Amino acid sequence: MRTVSRHLWAMPILLVALPALTGCGDFFIDEHHGGGGTTGSYVYVTNSATNSLSGFAIGTSTLTQVSGSPLSVGYSPGAAVVTPANTFLYVAGPGAIYAYGINSNGSLTTPSGGAAVQIVNVASLDISPDGKWLFGLDATTTQLIQFQINATTGALTSQAVIPYSVQNAVVVPRMVRVAPTGNLVFAALGTGGDVVFTLNTSTGAVATSQYLATGSAQTSDNALAIDGTTSYLYIARSGANGGLAVFTIGAGGVLNSVTGSPFPTGASPGAVQIDNAGKFVYVANRADGTITGYSIGANASLSPLSGSPYASGSLVTTLGMDKTNAYILAGAFGGSPDLSMYTIGTASAGRLALVTSTATGNDPTGVTSIALTH
Repeated sequence: MRTVSRHLWAMPILLVALPALTGCGDFFIDEHHGGGGTTGSYVYVTNSATNSLSGFAIGTSTLTQVSGSPLSVGYSPGAAVVTPANTFLYVAGPGAIYAYGINSNGSLTTPSGGAAVQIVNVASLDISPDGKWLFGLDATTTQLIQFQINATTGALTSQAVIPYSVQNAVVVPRMVRVAPTGNLVFAALGTGGDVVFTLNTSTGAVATSQYLATGSAQTSDNALAIDGTTSYLYIARSGANGGLAVFTIGAGGVLNSVTGSPFPTGASPGAVQIDNAGKFVYVANRADGTITGYSIGANASLSPLSGSPYASGSLVTTLGMDKTNAYILAGAFGGSPDLSMYTIGTASAGRLALVTSTATGNDPTGVTSIALTH
């Protein structure tokens, strides 16, 4: 087994404080003022080519930049995630995880006492539904890293390092996702397949439960989505026998393929998103610059949506759902545009229609992820 990563180094896990970074306007304010959280609908975009973060308020078919956006952060941002209470935004950078407080108007601030930084390289981030635990999928080793979140300051405390074992496969860490029920954690490992972990919702204890192989060295599991009842796992799979793979989730996270899986998508599917109502699922096809849509039927049977696939940006990389369940948002690494927003059709159920799009900064921006408030 080998582990492959785009990162060039690995560092030990340490907890340090980072001095406040400087920004403009209200987007990044004095470090001694807390974020406080927001009830609004916002999307945050990581721009790797320009080392910046962008924030947008989601309105009725509109995207409006928050004050001071885009923010220059001084590092190349990767994965990002918002806490369930909409109080903090965590962003992965080379060798670090940065914490930003979210203000009521969607602007960002350094948490009290300085931004929380863990010296670790992670490919993906996710947070448990109770907001207690941040998980990082290590980008250079076969381990899942767990941090405890200070709900007041956003500071991170190292909780556990959970190793996993993959035999006869090249591990390319892609994504970690915590189940909506909070009791399971899933990790997509590219050509290394997938690992399921159990999570004790009372103690936070994590243990490996199951390994799922891709079945081919030419097959890569790139992204994950779990339905709201933790009954089904959706995997964006590229290469041999690629498409959208769907599995039932049994006791302890046991996975079994559903009839008809994998379902066809475009080339190089790299992101997957289920709408909040659990009626539709969408897949971003990186090589095509398109989004494939399906309606979800009984036993997770999938039927193509009208008009699918839908045009998106070049190298569309990441998908998200706004809190009102009205819009799907897509970030494109290659731009043209960087960020697109689609309505979810009602008359033509689930059909996507582009309502607005925008650049997230000075081109080229290189969008790597988007994170939305809940």
